[in-house]
Amino acid sequence: MRFSERYGYKPVRDVLLIDKITDDLRNRIWSAIYSQFLKYYEKSKNEAEQYSYLVDDIWSNFCKLPLDEMEIIQVELYRKRNISKIKEKIFNSEWFAIYDFLEFILNHSFTNLPYNQHQYEQLLKNIIIILKEESSAYSLINKQLIQVISEQEIQSIEDALENTNKFTGVQQHLNQALKLLSDRQSPDYRNSIKESISAVESICKIVTNEDKATLGKALKIIEDKHGLHAALKGSLSQLYGYTSDADGIRHAMLEESNLSYIDAKFMLVACTNFINYLIEKTK
Repeated sequence: MRFSERYGYKPVRDVLLIDKITDDLRNRIWSAIYSQFLKYYEKSKNEAEQYSYLVDDIWSNFCKLPLDEMEIIQVELYRKRNISKIKEKIFNSEWFAIYDFLEFILNHSFTNLPYNQHQYEQLLKNIIIILKEESSAYSLINKQLIQVISEQEIQSIEDALENTNKFTGVQQHLNQALKLLSDRQSPDYRNSIKESISAVESICKIVTNEDKATLGKALKIIEDKHGLHAALKGSLSQLYGYTSDADGIRHAMLEESNLSYIDAKFMLVACTNFINYLIEKTK
């Protein structure tokens, strides 16, 4: 992860790949589609005619290229040029073009034919792995790419990072939580969760002016001084329980090996919501 991402100098949307895509992610999606379908058109003259229905449709209806400019399929070099032209068109388009192309392939009548079932299922399996490994902001549900973090959730994280500009310690915890959540080489969801709750601990100590106050004590002070709703206090205390190490006993949640992006994202958003609320409440 680059310096700008580690220390919060890169916008949240860039880190989470909301309005952009990395070269690695684009390349891997293309390669997954190519290996299951397009290579058969390119490599085999016998199969080229069968796959030409798909490739012709990509050429004319997805890429919007003139069909009469397509080269003949009888020569392998010409077929390679056709695929290269399609790739060039997609890679030189907007960042989301590869996602549009993926959905086009997944929903195409040819790829959904019974005799393509094995290739289709393998493509689905590979894409799910790729989206997860490359920390895409989108997941595949019912042949459509769905954003896994909402605009409201993004706004909460952005607001918290802005609101904590004068609270260096709090902001560092939030940046670290975001970094660990979105690290495309080695995401660490467990420690991302702990950093999120540490940010809440830090802001509570700041607003109560008690550096050694436990979260429970800090919440009680805030409740007495600012009228913190009991239900909200209880909810946050329960969230804190997920990452507490009281008496050397770690909560079962953090012992689980299957903590996911969704778990860490939930904690980050929940904690940033509370931080934003608390800063406004105590102004």
